[in-house]
Amino acid sequence: MNSGYQDTSYNSYAGGGAAGGGFIPDGGSQTSPSGGKSYAQDSLRPVTIKQLHDAQQTPEETVTIDGAPITQLTLVGQIRNISSQTTNITYKLDDGTGSIEVKLWVDSDNMDTESSKSKLVENSYCRVWGKLKIFNNKKHVGAHIIRPVDDMDEVSYHLLDATATHLYFTRGPPGEGAAAKDGSASNGQEQYNSGAYGKADLSGYSPTARKVYKYLSEGEQSNEGLHQQAIAAQLGIEVADVARAGDELLSGGLIYTTIDDETWAVLEAD
Repeated sequence: MNSGYQDTSYNSYAGGGAAGGGFIPDGGSQTSPSGGKSYAQDSLRPVTIKQLHDAQQTPEETVTIDGAPITQLTLVGQIRNISSQTTNITYKLDDGTGSIEVKLWVDSDNMDTESSKSKLVENSYCRVWGKLKIFNNKKHVGAHIIRPVDDMDEVSYHLLDATATHLYFTRGPPGEGAAAKDGSASNGQEQYNSGAYGKADLSGYSPTARKVYKYLSEGEQSNEGLHQQAIAAQLGIEVADVARAGDELLSGGLIYTTIDDETWAVLEAD
C-alpha cells in the first residue's frame, strides 16, 4: 500500500527517523548542555481533537497535553463546514472525538493552494499540520498545511498513532509497569492460564478474549471504557482480532458497550 503520507508525516517525531510517531523524550541529545529548550518541544505530535480541547496552558503560556509541552501538531478529521474569507479559509473538522476550527491563511504565492483546495470539500477527510491557538479561552488550530486524505487507512493509522503517543506519556515506554503493583504478578498469571480472572471464568474463551478482558479490567480508562483500537495498539493485536474477542466477551455478558459499539467496559459482577 502506498498512501503517500509516510514521507510527509511525522516520522521525525521519535527522533532519528524512526518509523511511526511515538515520542521518545529521553532518546538522543534533545536537551542542550546549556539547559535550553529541548528538541521535543518543537517536535510534531499526532493528536485527536479531544486532546486539543483538554490541553492545558501554563502561566508561561506553554501548551501541554498529558503534561508534555506541544508546539507542532498534526491531526486528521472530516470537514464539516468551510468558510472562505479574503485572507483565510476556516475549516470545521470532526474526528469522532470532537470538532474544532482550523484556519488556513491564504498565500497567493503558494502554487499548491488551489490544487489542494479543489479536493478539500465538505464531508471529505484531510490532514492538518499546525499549532494550537488559544484566544479568550477559545481554541482553534492555525494551519501551516492542509491536504486531502486519499487513503482511508491514514485515518485509522493516525488514531492509533495518537493513542500510542498518549499511552507513552501517561503509562511510560512499552514494557514498563507490566508487573502487578501489589507484587502478585505470578499469581495473576497462574489465574489467567487456568482460565480464571477475578470473579470471571474465562476457561471457555479464546486467548485473545482473555487478554482483552484482562486489559479492560486493569487498563487506565475513563468512565466511557476503552475503544477497541486503543486496546489493539496497547496489546499489539490486530484490530479485527480484538473485535472478535469483544464479540465473545459481549455474548458472554462479561463486558458491555458504552458510547458506541466499539467502546467497551467490564460488567462488574455482584
